[in-house]
Amino acid sequence: LMRLLERIDVSEIEAAQVELVRSLIRKKKFVRYLINGHYPVAIDGTQKFVRRYLWSEECLEREVKKGDGHEEQYYVYVMEASLAFYNGMTIPLMSEFLSYAQGDSEADKQYCERRAFKRLDHLLKEEFKRLPIMVLLDGLYPNGPVLEICHRNNWDFMIVLQDKSLISVWEEYEGLIKLSPHNRHQRTYNGRKQHFRWVNDIEYYYDSFKKQVVHVVVCEESWQQVDQASGQIETKSSRHAWLSSEPLEHKNIHERCNLAARHRWNIESELLAVKCQGYQYEHCFSYDWNAMKGYHYLMRIGRTINVLAQYSECLVSMFIEKGVRGFIDFVRETLTGPWLDVDWVQARLSQPYQLRLI
Repeated sequence: LMRLLERIDVSEIEAAQVELVRSLIRKKKFVRYLINGHYPVAIDGTQKFVRRYLWSEECLEREVKKGDGHEEQYYVYVMEASLAFYNGMTIPLMSEFLSYAQGDSEADKQYCERRAFKRLDHLLKEEFKRLPIMVLLDGLYPNGPVLEICHRNNWDFMIVLQDKSLISVWEEYEGLIKLSPHNRHQRTYNGRKQHFRWVNDIEYYYDSFKKQVVHVVVCEESWQQVDQASGQIETKSSRHAWLSSEPLEHKNIHERCNLAARHRWNIESELLAVKCQGYQYEHCFSYDWNAMKGYHYLMRIGRTINVLAQYSECLVSMFIEKGVRGFIDFVRETLTGPWLDVDWVQARLSQPYQLRLI
C-alpha cells in the first residue's frame, strides 16, 4: 500500500471522500440537522506527529526548550474541516496539511493556522459553491481577514470570542448592553440554567480603514453536580461568548448558540476519537510525504463510514449493545467467516437500499 500511495495522486482519495459527502447532501440525508438551513462546518487544527529529525522538506520546524538547552523538532500539522451536527454526528469533510514549502514557516502557530484556513476556505468554496454553510471556529479566528473571508463567501458563522480578543468590540458591547435591557433570554438546556445577553450591529475596524459589522452574544450558565472527592452537591458556572454573522434575537438565540456554536466541540471530540480509539491518527505509516497524506485520507474515509453506520437507523441498536469497536469486530468476523452464502449476498446487493439516519 505504501508503494502504491507513493506513486499515485492521493488528492483523488480525498476527492472520493468529498464526493461521498456531496452525494449524501444531494440526497438530503442531513436536512433535519441543519441550522436555519445551513450546514454547520467546524474547522480546527491539530498536530499529527513530531520527530527530532527532518524526514521531509515539507515538515514544519520549531525550537523547544529541553533542560538547559533547546531541541529542534519537525512536525506535521493539519487543518481539519468536518460537518458538526447537533445530534453529535460529525462527518469528516476536508483536510489541509500545513507545509514549509507552502510558506507555513512562521514561528507563530496561530499565523500558520490562519494561512492554512485561507487555503481551506478556497477549497471548500470550490467544492461546495452553492452550499449554505455556517462555519464554527474557535478563539483563534476572530479577526478582520477571517470575517472578511466569511462575508465574501456568503458564509454564516459563529466564532468563539475570548476575553482578550477584539478589545474594541468588547468595549462596544459593555457600553451598549446597558442600553439594551430587552436583549436578554433565559432558558434551561441540558440541565443548565442559561442567561443570554447580546448586542447587535457592532462595527469592528481593522487595517486602518476596513470595517465589519458583527453581533456579540454572551451566555452565562450554572448547574449542579456531585463533587467526586467530597460527595457534596456543588454549583458550577461557566461563561461563553461568540461572534455571530447574523443579528441575535429571542427566536434564534437557542438555535445559533446551543445547537450550532456549542457543537464546535464536536470536532474536538472527533480528533480525540481518531487519536485514541484505534484510527492511528498520530501514527506515521510512511516517511514519504505523499504516502503519509494518502494514509490520512484513507483513515478519514474509514471514519466517515463508521460514523454513518453508528447513526444508521437499522444499526443503532447493535451499536448500543456492542459499542463502536465491538461492532467493527462483529463486521470483521462476519465477513471473514464461512457462513455467508454467495447467492444470498448477491441477491441482497442487487436490491435497492437506503441509508436512514437517526
